[in-house]
This record gives sequence, structure tokens and C-alpha cells, in this order.
Amino acid sequence: MPQALKKVLSNFELILASTCIIITTSLVMLNVILRYFFKTGLYWSEEVATACFVWSVFIGAAAGYKHKAHVGVDMLVNLCPPNVKKIVIITVDLILLLINGYITYIAVIYLSLSYKKPTPVLGISTAYISSSILVSFALMTIYAIYFLIQDIRANKKGGAAC
Repeated sequence: MPQALKKVLSNFELILASTCIIITTSLVMLNVILRYFFKTGLYWSEEVATACFVWSVFIGAAAGYKHKAHVGVDMLVNLCPPNVKKIVIITVDLILLLINGYITYIAVIYLSLSYKKPTPVLGISTAYISSSILVSFALMTIYAIYFLIQDIRANKKGGAAC
């Protein structure tokens, strides 16, 4: 696999979230300029900007989870003996797997209900926007499985699980 493709695939959440935030910012700025200077605006821009912002938030959350960039308080865990620390880390991995998996399940239900509702301006299904929740938490569930396996393997090898 070419190095550039590998880099894109390993960072696709960041690329997608960044693209969505660029679209959001560009549309809002364009609409401000059009309204200020030309006394008109793009009637659909608010809806598209909102949809892109929602996608950037949820996919950005998945990217943060993937790179373990979310804020965590591990002061008490760091004070534990190494054996207890490993158990706590694996327990937290399991809890996060269950939570992310459950939210993925709930997102499927929510998505199945939202496809009938159209957006007010463009009239497209709100499922296009709501699907960001499903994609995000499905990715986080996959990463939670990966982290759990990684920490169990590190525990069996006697290494530090982190």
C-alpha cells in the first residue's frame, strides 16, 4: 500500500472532520459577506453548515477517541500498584466498549426513525445528518474493541497496559 494512501486511511476521521469544519466556516463567512454587502444570502447555507458542523463534531469525537486525546483523570489509577492498574485499565476498556456499543445500538434505532423526517429547507432526509452519530459511535466501538485486545495482550506479556 502506498505511503500516502496509508496516511490518508489512518487519518480519515481527522480529514473528514476537518473538511466538514472548513465547509461550515466557508458557508457561514460567505453568507455573512452576501448579507452584508449584497443584502441577500444563500437560503440553504445554514442547513448545510449545521449538518457539516454536526458531522465534524461526531467524527472529530471518534478521531479523538482513536488517538486517546480525550481528557481523562487518571491520577488515582496512577497511584495504584501495577497489578491493580492493569485491572482498572481493562475494566475501563470494557465499560467504554459497552457504552459505545450501546450508543451505537441506540443510534441505529434513532436513524431508523429519522429517515422519514425531511429537513425544513432542502427537504432531504434528516438521516443524512443523524447518520453521523451512528458512524461515530460505531468507529468508537471498533476502537474500544481494539484497545481492549491491546491492553489484554499487554497484560499477558507482563508489559504496561496503556
